[in-house]
Amino acid sequence: MRGQDENQTGLFSYVSLESRVRPDHPLRAIRKLADQILKEMSPQFGKLYADVGRPSIPPERLLRALLLQVFYSVRSERLLMEELDYNLLFRWFVGLNPDDEVWNHAVFSKNRDRLLNESVAQSFFQRVRQLAYPYMSDEHFTVDGTLIEAWASQKSFRRKDGGSGSGGSGEVNFHGEKRSNETHQSTTDPDARLYKKSRGSESKLAYLGHALMENRNGLLAQVLVTLAGGKAEREAALRMIKKIPGKNRITMAGDKNYDAKQLVAELRSLRVTPHVAQKKHSAIDARTTRSAGYAASQRCRKRVEQIFGWMKQVGPMRKVKLRGLPKVRWWFAFVGAAYNLSRLPKLQAASA
Repeated sequence: MRGQDENQTGLFSYVSLESRVRPDHPLRAIRKLADQILKEMSPQFGKLYADVGRPSIPPERLLRALLLQVFYSVRSERLLMEELDYNLLFRWFVGLNPDDEVWNHAVFSKNRDRLLNESVAQSFFQRVRQLAYPYMSDEHFTVDGTLIEAWASQKSFRRKDGGSGSGGSGEVNFHGEKRSNETHQSTTDPDARLYKKSRGSESKLAYLGHALMENRNGLLAQVLVTLAGGKAEREAALRMIKKIPGKNRITMAGDKNYDAKQLVAELRSLRVTPHVAQKKHSAIDARTTRSAGYAASQRCRKRVEQIFGWMKQVGPMRKVKLRGLPKVRWWFAFVGAAYNLSRLPKLQAASA
């Protein structure tokens, strides 16, 4: 019998959001972990707000909404608020009732910038890392860096001395002009640097994101964002590897960019065995490369590219929509925490 195409006249719904989300939905396990972390961070959130005044967006709901933005590749806060308005799954995950009013996108962005700083994001990342600790190696790691395109155009990269470099219409014309980070600076994002990561590619205003991955399950152990530069990756590798707890000897894999004499010497002084890919005139010798551990590290190190791929294709790190090194740092740390959080339920289920 053919059903009738009737108008939607129902006014009330007696089905709760909790029952609408199926029991095996992936977001259920993620929300359980996120709620545990946010409960631990509640005292830290309390110090960021005054005791009087108009209530703002609850930080727990704001962070859950940002996790949805990362997981579902929502490109802007305006679109996130639109989907949160009609998507019942999103409302359930954030903690909104079906009748609750959704925030204005500008208010959401302002509260996000006020709440989330580098310390909060790093705290969130470290708490996720504590939950993931049973599934992480404490001996074998991989380091790598990736280019993060800044939210600034090439025409904003102008001379520091105030030279015009513009045509008759007032637009910047840099054709035929030699530009460098010593003489030029972006007017919209002064922290961005003109940089290219490989030969033959175009130079872009960018930052460098760095990741230290443990080799057992490919989880992030440390994350860092620095100004783009030739030695930034090697300097960031030392900063991150020093934060690894313990005094036992560990290994650190990496690509050919990390095969430098100074870096290798400093790593060995820290009781870190450098399992980096070799250049033609390598800083490591056969004592390192002939071991079975070196071959295993070279196989595992390529998994870090999958992390960067997830952060750029699923997450919003291909071209960051925040300006300034501090904001880019907290956003990179938060997206890194979201990556670990997305992997944890599968690892917990596999070990159960």
